[in-house]
Amino acid sequence: MGEFYTKLGPLTALVVLVILVSVLNSAFLNVNNLMNLLQQVSVNALIAFGMQFVILTAGIDLSVGSILALSGAFAAQMILMGMPPLLAFLVGMISGAIFGAFNGLLIAYGKAAPFIVTLATMSVFRGATYVLTNGNPITGPKMNNSLSFQFIGQGYLFGVPFQVYIMIVLYALAYMLLHKTTFGRKTYALGGNEKAAFVAGVNTKRLQILIYTIAGFLAAVAGMILTSQLASAQPDAGTGYEMDAIAAVVLGGTSLAGGKGKMFGTLVGALIIGVLNNGMNLLGISSFYQQIVKGIVILIAVLLDRKQSQN
Repeated sequence: MGEFYTKLGPLTALVVLVILVSVLNSAFLNVNNLMNLLQQVSVNALIAFGMQFVILTAGIDLSVGSILALSGAFAAQMILMGMPPLLAFLVGMISGAIFGAFNGLLIAYGKAAPFIVTLATMSVFRGATYVLTNGNPITGPKMNNSLSFQFIGQGYLFGVPFQVYIMIVLYALAYMLLHKTTFGRKTYALGGNEKAAFVAGVNTKRLQILIYTIAGFLAAVAGMILTSQLASAQPDAGTGYEMDAIAAVVLGGTSLAGGKGKMFGTLVGALIIGVLNNGMNLLGISSFYQQIVKGIVILIAVLLDRKQSQN
């Protein structure tokens, strides 16, 4: 049963959910709606890919939503100062990687629990975003008039949102890194048994720093997409996104205890969250009730994970 859930459970759940929503509202299968769904999924999926690495080490990163907002604000500020948008986006992504590395340093060398560290930095990064933006959106003609700026989050290529291509490319890279490299094997080893990994010669501290750096970088990429999509950097951007990313990873069959999970499952988990959000919007379900439904879904996934861990 546990093996079935890990391999086919998430995909089966996605298919059932798609069929159910399609029956309840035929507009779900409308091409425009599906493109909108993919746009929504791509941002959460990018954050979830980074969260996958973190959770595989039995860690957690609650700061990714704040990193998304702060890196987006940095990029927007650079554009207003005259920096070319693509270069500003690069600066924003590098800043996200630095914020992630900061988390990793505190966890690896401060020997503090990831939950506590990232809970604190979530507040620090969010506060820094409000300071940088003065609590107001950062926008201006240099954003609105830049085709390259707009294309990242608003452009289409062959009828598909460009950000979906970004998601696919980064998924492929994350998949290769996790499943086809020594780095990936070390990540699983760290999550399975940190002491055993250390004895086997894994530099666990450096590995933790690199993993949180990846999470920060991917959150920042999502931040660049969202900033382009909104044509502004919002100080409250990314609020609550960490929960959707964690939910995507857990729904995809990755164990919160670490050491077990697949990148494909996380992609499927992100699609489940996206279909759930989109379907409830189409059905006119109040956002208050949507929070309850999503919470119940996450709770079920956690309980299933707990049951598998005990087997």
